[in-house]
Order: sequence, then structure tokens, then C-alpha cells
Amino acid sequence: MILILNPRNALRLAIAGAVLLPPLPLYAQDARPPLAAPESPAVIEQEAGEIEEVVVLGRFRSASQQLLDERLNDDSVSDVLDADTISRLGDSTVASALRRVPGLSLVGGRFVYIRGLGERYSATSLNGARIPSPDLTRNVIPLDIFPTSTVQSLKVQKTWSPELPANFGGGSVDIRTKGVPDGFNASVEVGSGYNSNLGGDFLSYPGSSDDDFGSDDGSRALSADLMSQVHYYQGNVDVQGILSRLRAEDPSATLADAQLINRQLGLQLNREIGIERRDSSPDIGLKGTIGNSFAAGDNFEFGVQASAAYDTQWRQSLEKARSFNFPEQRTNTEDESTRTVSLTGTLNLGMRFTEDHEFETTTLYLRNTDNETAVRDYFNENREVDDGIGWRNYRFQFEQRDMVVNQVKGTHRFGEATRQMLPDAFGSLFNLVPEETSISWFHSDATAETSIPNQVEISSQTVTDPVTGAVQDELVTLDATAADYRFTELDDELQNYGWMATVPFYTSDSIIEASFGYQHDRKARTYRQLQFSLGALNVGDIGTLGGTLDSVFSDSSILNPDNNYVFDIRGTNNQSYIAATMTDAVFGKVDWTWKDKWRIAVGARWEDYRQVALDWNPFGYSETNPQVSTDPEVLEQGTFASDDIFPSASVTYIGDLWAETFQLRFGWSETAIRPDLREITDASYVDPVTDDLVDGNPGVVPSAVNNFDVRAEWFFSSGDNVTMTLFHKQIDRPIEFFESAASDTTVAREIVNAESAEVTGIEIEALKELGFLGSAFDTMFVQGNLTVQDSELVAGPDADAPTNNVRELTGASRYVANFALGFDSPDARHSASLAYNVFGKRLYVAGRNGAPDGYEQPFHSLDLTYSWYPSDTITIKAKAANLLGEQLEIERAGVVTFEEDPGSSYSLSFTWAL
Repeated sequence: MILILNPRNALRLAIAGAVLLPPLPLYAQDARPPLAAPESPAVIEQEAGEIEEVVVLGRFRSASQQLLDERLNDDSVSDVLDADTISRLGDSTVASALRRVPGLSLVGGRFVYIRGLGERYSATSLNGARIPSPDLTRNVIPLDIFPTSTVQSLKVQKTWSPELPANFGGGSVDIRTKGVPDGFNASVEVGSGYNSNLGGDFLSYPGSSDDDFGSDDGSRALSADLMSQVHYYQGNVDVQGILSRLRAEDPSATLADAQLINRQLGLQLNREIGIERRDSSPDIGLKGTIGNSFAAGDNFEFGVQASAAYDTQWRQSLEKARSFNFPEQRTNTEDESTRTVSLTGTLNLGMRFTEDHEFETTTLYLRNTDNETAVRDYFNENREVDDGIGWRNYRFQFEQRDMVVNQVKGTHRFGEATRQMLPDAFGSLFNLVPEETSISWFHSDATAETSIPNQVEISSQTVTDPVTGAVQDELVTLDATAADYRFTELDDELQNYGWMATVPFYTSDSIIEASFGYQHDRKARTYRQLQFSLGALNVGDIGTLGGTLDSVFSDSSILNPDNNYVFDIRGTNNQSYIAATMTDAVFGKVDWTWKDKWRIAVGARWEDYRQVALDWNPFGYSETNPQVSTDPEVLEQGTFASDDIFPSASVTYIGDLWAETFQLRFGWSETAIRPDLREITDASYVDPVTDDLVDGNPGVVPSAVNNFDVRAEWFFSSGDNVTMTLFHKQIDRPIEFFESAASDTTVAREIVNAESAEVTGIEIEALKELGFLGSAFDTMFVQGNLTVQDSELVAGPDADAPTNNVRELTGASRYVANFALGFDSPDARHSASLAYNVFGKRLYVAGRNGAPDGYEQPFHSLDLTYSWYPSDTITIKAKAANLLGEQLEIERAGVVTFEEDPGSSYSLSFTWAL
């Protein structure tokens, strides 16, 4: 006999994390019967009974039930997205997927703002363990480097609990990767796509033979011979420095000798930088997975799961910026082409001994590389459009980010199976311990590396049309710093381990769980940035500067005695630093459930936190100019330590008010936000992303955060649900960037402690099936969420002349809305989702000395995903993103000071899976 489920029931199994919940009895966390894992095959054989097999319609059912159960039984306010939901909506990175969660917004395509608080106020973990960051200027992790193909689920915890690090503000994001399978599985996916902005040629330059794999073969790398010569001359590589060293060894050395050596040093730089125009290429994506589980007798089970993915895509963007005071005369237009290559590999091994003991290892490798070529034409206060002359800047940047994570974790329960295997002497001892007692532990080693082997910027002067500003002619700038070369390396290593024990106690009407544990993490970061310059002080023929870039900086041009090219070390070389943190933490919590009606959880965490960050000068060669300062005062300024206790409490009422299942939660906690590693140094550095000059501040101290949440949840038997959450955060001495004094052509920012900040808001989310509209809507549903919030920051006395002493928090939108319309065909062969996302305008840059604040304008994102299942093993998926053709815009005083068109993206993929 075959039983076919009603499509509406199948649909309920298809909805993800926060959208569906049948009425379930509540048990204490980890103390209730575990849910059975959903069966993967569509046909389920029965050993006995009238029903022999069941055909289940609906494609998104595998993990939804467990995740919903997790959310309901979590003592904190949390939201969960599972892999099926992410796949259905078509988001390719963790960053883009998280914008679907209530109260979250995506900034810069990389960082997630939770409840209006910037990226520094959100924490990211991988399978519950901290991981390092490959970001050059921040400790936080850019979430666009994580492909969703590796994700089993994403959990966003918005109220703090003691098992989490106390460095918690807006919330924490836990990326949970796909684990060991229940049985054999294999899949292959092939996809392609394109972006509407790639209608013509894109910019490029000669690279290396390994560019297709996101790696440089050494063509761009800093020459070992060059560094050897720099060390030989102890950093004094200008003509006079070389001459002094030569004459110390040979008094007959001449100025011409020194000039020749100086020019030969310049020849060691990679000058294969001729701009090329290439035909646009489509996106390419390849993914594959394979896994299986094996039984060894009645008590042992082993499993393995491996996956790999490769993606490459080209994107072209045109950015336009304007001065808000002189929008027609001072403009900046950049044409940028970027090739992105992503490589991902995962390996999971697992073992289960009886039902009481589990052991699992996870190895994750990520590579994400951006190869950028850009041409920027601009006018400023020195040369305006009407002058008929301007500036042009060429930029070539190859940035490779690699992350390797190795994790081991285990869970051990004192269950019946374990007790039966123990000798009698031990068995009687363990009989005193409740069966549900468990101990879990983990150990994680991770390394993140970022390498920019050759970032080159070339400046030139242009002759332009005084009406349109179009470039008519150009010459490379006659200046010793016409070409700027930067070589950047970041190594971030983090080790994190810990354990937690949970012991339940039972009475006739109560379940009490006591949990306690320990965590340790230590992190070491080194950041090295070397900067050189190359250019001509004068040339014999001015036409030398008018050729292609590779000819202007060719061997013949540099060595020509009629041309005075010079090479030098640029800047003060105080951008580099070394830093480390170490944290030891002990935590405990008591979780009491009374009569299945009330639940109270109270806990605290003690953390001992230590941090050091010191300037590092790689070109330091003497006691008066050391690589790392030995001054006791400087060393003291570069260190910070704190020893604090952080409490939390939550109360939950469980009932059936207006619905089959109703919960009302209240949560409170005290946490802290600590400054980033390089922010406590007094060094100045140029942000590689914004080109702003950023000043550190050894006087910055951690912010204290008070968190309050009230959440009401209604879950109906039909699968419909409604959730409302009120939240409030008080921040004492928040850490913020403020604009500081600088030259006319430089934007400078400094990190300071503002006086205070507050965020208050409400989140509303709901799911509704549309069958009540008629039978034609039986297989359709709507899901949506809305966050409305208000933020206020008081700048205080440490900020440098802000225009508004009281303003909104940077990046905080007044509202964030998501809406999704879903459809599943009755025959389970087709599904579609139309997803809409919008955020309200948000502060992008705060003005100084009367200058107006700049606001990023609302962006209306509309995406369509359609899937066709011609058989049980084949899926064909099509997606269209940014169907409305929206542009990114920033306004200051009613003037659009920045705009960028990301274009619309289209993709098609084919998947074969067993």
C-alpha cells in the first residue's frame, strides 16, 4: 500500500528553521527523548503493519524538524536557517543567507550587522569554536568567504548565555558545517551564470599561470634578491644612502654608481602591468560530495563525508563619487573588474559507540581570491572639471585569503549501555549519576592567511574635456612616487578548546539541569606591510611617460641615463604589527523547568582576558630604530588585561495562549565589547579597503553592554506561526570610528570610546499557508519578518569635532524587512521562491566640523529561485538576483555622493545526487 501525503502537509515539512512548529511537549534541554532523524529515501519500508511504504511529497524536509525543536527548547532567543532553506532561496554565501534572519542586515556584502550594531558587535564561530579572521584590518570574520555549500545550518543567538564568549553585543553567528552522514550519498553539481554588467570587455593585466586556482605562482611576489639588498643597505636604499654605503667600502665610488644600483633595485619589482581588454566570461561552478557510514558489530558505527567545490566569476562595476559641496566639479569615477576564485574542501570523520558516545573530526579548507584591475579618474580641490586637467589612478591588486580549520569534538553520556559495560565496582558508583548526565568537549586549531603579493598603484595626469571631464590624453606623473608597490602578509592563528558537563535532577514536577565548564583560547596575529615607490624625477623625452604602463616602467626606460628614475622605501613603515590574545573562562548555569509551564535559567561566566599589540618595523636595524620598541612605557601602552564576571538570566512561560504552543521569554545579560588587536596601538595605517588613514588609540577601553529581550511565540497546528521580540541594549563607552583632522586630499579616521549608545527595537516574523484563499493556493505560503529599531549614540568629549554629538549608530537601519512567497507543486516536481529584502537608510559616514552626515539609501533586493526535479536524483535550478536593478547610493545633504550598479545576476545549475 502507498500513502501519499497531502501537499499542504508535505509543505509543512519543507519550511525552514523559524517557520513551522507542530505542537510538541517541552522537556528540559538535552533531557528529553531525541527526535528520530528524518529518512533520506522517499520510500520508507515498514517491518510490520498494513502500510508497506510511504511516498513523501516535498523537497525540503531533512533538517527542519530538528532545528525547530532546537529553537523551541533553547533557553535563549535564537533563529536558525537550515541548508534546505538556504538552497531554496539560492544564497551562495553565508553573508547573503544571513540577511534573511530578522534583525540582520548585510553591510558591504561581507559583514553582518545584528540589531543595528556594527560588525565588531557580532561574533562568529564554526561548529561552536572560535576561528581566526583573514580580514586585514579587523578581527571580525568577513562572512562572504564561507560558501553555503558547506553549511548544514546557521544559528544566530541574540541573547547571551554563559557558554558563549563574553565578547558579545548584537549577537553571535554559529556556522555549522555538514557532518557525518547516516548512509551512502554522492552528488555532483555543475553550474554557470553571468552578471548584466559584463556586457562588454573587462579590464585585466598579465598575471600568473596559477590564477585559475586563485594562487600566484611567484610572478607577483616580492623578490628575495630585492629584500636581500634592502637588508644589506639597512633600509637606506635611496641614492644617497647607497652612495654612503659604497664609499664606506670604496672611497672612489661615484654618484652614477649609486644611481645605477638604485635603478637596478627598481627592476626587481613586477612591472608586467599593461592594461588589457578581454572578452567577458561566464561564471563557472563545480561541486561534489561523497560519504557513507559503516557498522562494525552492534555497538560501533563509523562515517565519512567529503566535499569539494570550485567557483570562478568575473564582475565589473562602475563607481561614481562626488563632493557634496561641489558635485559637478569634484568627481571620482572608477571602472573596476574583479575575478574571484573560490576553492573549498571539507572532510568529516565520525564514530559512534553505542548511543552514549560520539566522536567527530572536521577539516575545512577555504580559499577566496580577488584579482582586481581598476582605472579611476578624479578631480579634487586642486584640479576641477572646468580646469580641463585631472588625475588618473591605475590599481592592480591580487588578494588571496586561505583558511584551514581542524576540529575534534566528542560527547559522552552515562546511559544504560555504558553502565552495562562497566565492571560492577564502577557500575555501582555510576548508578549515583543520573543517566542523562553528559560531558562534551572540543578542540579547534585554525589558521587564516591573507597575502597581497603585489598591490600596484600608478598615478598619471590627464588632459580632459572641460565640459564632460572625459580623458583626452595622459602622462604618468613625473614624480618619484608615481608607482606605489605594497606587499602585505597576514597570519592569524587561533587555538580554542573546552569542555562542558551537564547533570540533570528530577522531582515529581521539576527538571533541573546544572551545567558547568571551561574554555581556553589563544590567538596570535602578525601583519606585515612593505611599501616601495618607483618613478621618474625627470625624463629626456616627455613622450616616455605617455606610453603603456609596462613601457613607461620598462627596463630600457628605467636604465636610460637620460631618465632619472628612482626607487625608494615609502612611508614610515609603521603599518606592520604583532599581536596576541589569551582568554581563560569558567562558566556555570542552572536551568529549572517546573510543571512544564515555567523555565528559569541563571548563570555566569568568569573571563580572564589578556591582550598585547605592538608596532613592528621590518626595516628596523638599530637600537635607536628597532623592529619592536623596548621602551617600557610603549610596551605598557600596548597591553591590556581584564578579569570580570558576566551574569545572565532568563525566564520562559510555556502555555497554549491563542495557539497550540505558546512561549513567552525574558532574557537579560551583561557582556563586553573589546577593541581589535591593532586598535590599541598608536600607529597610523592606510585601510586597504577604503584608503582612509586610520589612527589607533592605546587609550581605548572595552565597552560594557546590558542586553534585554522579551520574545512571544505562537505556533499553530496548521503550521502557521507568529513571533514578536522586543529588545533593548545599553552600551557604556561604545567603540566607534570618528573622522579626524587631515589634509584636504586625505580622509582620516580615529578609534575612540564614545560616551554611550542605546538600541531599542521590535522584531516581528510570521508564516502563513495560503490554502484559506482557495484550493489553488494549497501549495503556497508566505513568510516574512520586519525589524523596526531606533539607535542613539552620544559622541562625548573624545570625538574630534563631530557635526552631531548625538546621532544614530553607524550602519543601523531604522527598519529591515524580508518577505518570501513560496510554491511547491502537488507532484513535488517543481518549487519556486520569490524573496524580497530591504533595509532603511543607514548612517555610512558621520560628518565633522559641520559637514553633513552621509547615509546609505535603501536597497530593494528581489530574487527569484526556481527548481525542477525531473527525477529523484536530478535537480535543475535557476536563479535571478536583483531583478529590480537597484543601485547602491550614499547621500550627503541631498547630494548623491556615491553610486554603484551591482547589476543583475543569473545562474543555472544541474545537480545529480543519490
